[in-house]
Amino acid sequence: MRIKTDDQVIVIGGKDAGKTGRVVRTEPKRGWVYVEHLNMVKRHQRQQPVADTQRGAQVGGIIEKEGRIHVSNVMLLDPKDGKPTRIGVRRDKGGNRERFAKRSGASI
Repeated sequence: MRIKTDDQVIVIGGKDAGKTGRVVRTEPKRGWVYVEHLNMVKRHQRQQPVADTQRGAQVGGIIEKEGRIHVSNVMLLDPKDGKPTRIGVRRDKGGNRERFAKRSGASI
Protein backbone atom coordinates (compact mmCIF):
# COMPACT_ATOMS: atom_id res chain seq x y z
CA MET A 1 0.00 0.00 0.00
CA ARG A 2 1.56 3.29 -1.11
CA ILE A 3 -0.64 5.63 0.95
CA LYS A 4 0.96 6.41 4.32
CA THR A 5 -0.08 8.23 7.50
CA ASP A 6 -0.09 12.06 7.23
CA ASP A 7 -0.51 12.01 3.42
CA GLN A 8 -2.95 14.48 1.89
CA VAL A 9 -5.52 12.53 -0.15
CA ILE A 10 -8.70 13.11 -2.11
CA VAL A 11 -11.61 10.67 -1.99
CA ILE A 12 -12.61 9.53 -5.49
CA GLY A 13 -15.51 7.23 -4.62
CA GLY A 14 -18.33 6.94 -2.10
CA LYS A 15 -20.43 9.47 -0.21
CA ASP A 16 -17.45 11.78 0.42
CA ALA A 17 -16.19 11.83 -3.17
CA GLY A 18 -14.32 15.02 -4.03
CA LYS A 19 -13.39 15.88 -0.44
CA THR A 20 -9.79 16.08 0.72
CA GLY A 21 -8.16 15.32 4.05
CA ARG A 22 -5.17 13.98 5.93
CA VAL A 23 -4.72 10.25 6.52
CA VAL A 24 -4.95 9.58 10.27
CA ARG A 25 -4.07 5.87 10.22
CA THR A 26 -3.83 2.93 7.86
CA GLU A 27 -4.47 -0.81 7.97
CA PRO A 28 -2.24 -2.17 5.20
CA LYS A 29 -3.19 -5.84 5.62
CA ARG A 30 -6.86 -5.04 5.07
CA GLY A 31 -6.39 -2.13 2.65
CA TRP A 32 -8.17 0.49 4.75
CA VAL A 33 -7.32 4.13 5.39
CA TYR A 34 -8.90 6.52 7.88
CA VAL A 35 -9.11 10.14 6.67
CA GLU A 36 -9.50 13.01 9.13
CA HIS A 37 -13.12 14.28 9.35
CA LEU A 38 -14.33 12.13 6.43
CA ASN A 39 -16.72 9.16 6.39
CA MET A 40 -17.86 10.00 9.93
CA VAL A 41 -19.78 7.18 11.63
CA LYS A 42 -21.67 7.11 14.93
CA ARG A 43 -20.84 4.47 17.53
CA HIS A 44 -22.24 3.74 20.96
CA GLN A 45 -19.59 3.76 23.67
CA ARG A 46 -19.94 2.71 27.26
CA GLN A 47 -18.52 5.04 29.88
CA GLN A 48 -15.29 3.61 31.28
CA PRO A 49 -14.80 3.80 35.05
CA VAL A 50 -11.55 5.47 36.06
CA ALA A 51 -10.01 5.12 39.54
CA ASP A 52 -8.88 8.74 39.70
CA THR A 53 -11.80 10.94 38.65
CA GLN A 54 -9.71 14.12 38.59
CA ARG A 55 -7.96 12.96 35.42
CA GLY A 56 -11.37 12.70 33.76
CA ALA A 57 -13.33 9.63 32.77
CA GLN A 58 -13.91 8.64 29.19
CA VAL A 59 -17.18 10.02 27.95
CA GLY A 60 -19.92 7.53 27.20
CA GLY A 61 -22.84 7.84 24.81
CA ILE A 62 -22.98 8.25 21.06
CA ILE A 63 -19.64 9.36 19.64
CA GLU A 64 -18.62 10.22 16.09
CA LYS A 65 -15.36 9.01 14.62
CA GLU A 66 -13.74 8.43 11.25
CA GLY A 67 -14.86 5.35 9.35
CA ARG A 68 -12.65 3.30 7.13
CA ILE A 69 -12.27 3.93 3.41
CA HIS A 70 -10.79 1.39 1.02
CA VAL A 71 -7.43 2.47 -0.36
CA SER A 72 -8.72 2.13 -3.94
CA ASN A 73 -11.18 4.98 -3.24
CA VAL A 74 -8.50 7.56 -2.40
CA MET A 75 -5.74 9.20 -4.43
CA LEU A 76 -2.73 11.12 -3.21
CA LEU A 77 -2.65 14.87 -3.90
CA ASP A 78 0.28 16.07 -5.98
CA PRO A 79 2.53 18.30 -3.83
CA LYS A 80 3.08 20.75 -6.74
CA ASP A 81 -0.44 21.49 -7.96
CA GLY A 82 -2.79 19.77 -5.49
CA LYS A 83 -4.44 17.51 -8.07
CA PRO A 84 -4.92 13.73 -7.75
CA THR A 85 -1.97 11.63 -8.84
CA ARG A 86 -0.78 8.06 -8.88
CA ILE A 87 2.25 7.08 -6.83
CA GLY A 88 5.46 5.53 -8.07
CA VAL A 89 8.47 4.19 -6.20
CA ARG A 90 12.03 4.81 -7.36
CA ARG A 91 15.56 4.85 -5.95
CA ASP A 92 17.31 8.11 -5.18
CA LYS A 93 21.04 8.73 -5.69
CA GLY A 94 21.84 7.16 -2.33
CA GLY A 95 19.97 3.97 -3.23
CA ASN A 96 17.06 4.63 -0.85
CA ARG A 97 13.42 4.13 -1.84
CA GLU A 98 11.40 7.25 -2.40
CA ARG A 99 7.80 7.77 -3.43
CA PHE A 100 7.08 10.19 -6.24
CA ALA A 101 4.04 11.68 -7.91
CA LYS A 102 3.63 10.30 -11.41
CA ARG A 103 1.80 13.46 -12.48
CA SER A 104 4.68 15.88 -11.87
CA GLY A 105 7.64 13.66 -10.94
CA ALA A 106 8.05 15.42 -7.58
CA SER A 107 9.21 13.31 -4.66
CA ILE A 108 6.82 12.90 -1.76
